[in-house]
Amino acid sequence: MENQQSLDLNVVFKALADPTRREILKQLSKEDAYVSQLAEPHKMSLAAVSRHVQVLTNAGLMHRTREGKSIRCHLNAVPLKEATDWLAYYSQFWEQKLDSFGAFLKEEK
Repeated sequence: MENQQSLDLNVVFKALADPTRREILKQLSKEDAYVSQLAEPHKMSLAAVSRHVQVLTNAGLMHRTREGKSIRCHLNAVPLKEATDWLAYYSQFWEQKLDSFGAFLKEEK
C-alpha cells in the first residue's frame, strides 16, 4: 500500500514539476475550462496543451469531459491534498529538528 501511494505521489510531483501544468491547475482552481481556454494564456498549440492535460489527467489532478468536439477540464484537488499532507509531515519533522538545534545552541552559550 505504501509503495503504491509513493508511486502515485511520484506521478503527482512529476506533473507539478512543470510550471505550465501548475498554471493550468491554477486556472482550473478558479473554474472549469475547455482545452482551448487553457491554451490561451500560454501561447502554445492545442497539441502542446493537450499533452500537459494528459499528464495532469494521468496524475489524477484533473478530469476531462467530452462535450461534442470540445473537452472540458475539471480540477481534482484530492492528489494535491495528499501531496500537501506528505510535505506537512516532513515540514513538521524539520521544524522539530531545527527547534532541537536551536535549543542546543542556547545551551552552548
